[in-house]
Amino acid sequence: MKLIALALTGLILGLLVGAALGAGAGLLWVNLAHTSDFEGTSGMLVFLTFMPVGALLGGLIGAVGLGVVAVRDGPPAVHRDP
Repeated sequence: MKLIALALTGLILGLLVGAALGAGAGLLWVNLAHTSDFEGTSGMLVFLTFMPVGALLGGLIGAVGLGVVAVRDGPPAVHRDP
């Protein structure tokens, strides 16, 4: 149960962070490559290409990352009285 909860948390946080980083990378690309802004071409490039790719990669990395953290933590140790 803990694994699923952490993986879903990582997925959601990864989606948000990845989408933000993808939008930032897209805006950087538009400025560096001097993409035409005719009828919103550069905006469509950023929000229909870079942002979804960033969200997918971020979600995948977040889910796998927090899933690994959940697995490595393991079950709680049993306390024994001497």
